Amino acid sequence: MPTIDDFLLANIKSKGKRPYFFDDPAVERVLNITMAVAMEHAVTRERLDTIERLLAAKGILSQAEIDAYEPDRTAAEQRQQWQAQYIARILRIVQQELEALEHPEQNQDIADIAEELGHT
Repeated sequence: MPTIDDFLLANIKSKGKRPYFFDDPAVERVLNITMAVAMEHAVTRERLDTIERLLAAKGILSQAEIDAYEPDRTAAEQRQQWQAQYIARILRIVQQELEALEHPEQNQDIADIAEELGHT
């Protein structure tokens, strides 16, 4: 079962300034969120396809059985927790920008960081 550390790992940010490709920050956020979702979906889709093909090839489960599955309470709760983690990963960029606005004293310019590193 996922822990609070899983939520914290979803919020890890890179050091340095984020590269921007569009003049409008809102467009940039939407692009980042969309790409995160696309990457997650592509990986999931590929793995799901593999599992379904293996199950069908071995005669274990048919596509109809998979489509008819209804999760029990435990499975539903686990899915709900996973979904919360997933959304946290997708919206990470928005969360990081909010944190930067709330704590501007913690924001460092890349030039300042480079200068500090040059003096060590």
